[in-house]
Amino acid sequence: MATKIRMSRAGAKNRPFFKIVVADSRSPRDGRFLEKLGTYNPLLEKGNPERVVLNVERIKYWLSVGAKPSDRIARFLHEANLGPKPVIHETPKKSAPKAKAQERAKAAAAAGEAKEAAA
Repeated sequence: MATKIRMSRAGAKNRPFFKIVVADSRSPRDGRFLEKLGTYNPLLEKGNPERVVLNVERIKYWLSVGAKPSDRIARFLHEANLGPKPVIHETPKKSAPKAKAQERAKAAAAAGEAKEAAA
């Protein structure tokens, strides 16, 4: 069974609260889980020790048996010195402006510099 360490949403509308759980990767976000490993309350300040609460021993166990943390959980684990810093994926090059749009931008920038030099 492929397991993931991820968040399960709780709390009221506009008042989020998350449980950190280990679950089968095929189960729904708020569905069945194997074990609760901690909590995350995004409404608290970043310095508050109750913002992220982790059960370190059980997280180490689940990581040792092959559970994969989600991106956000990997950040929490890095901050708690339990894992490596997650890789931040950059914006894909597909979303960059195409060649003609880049040429127009360069031409507009050159025209703006010429006006400033003349003035």
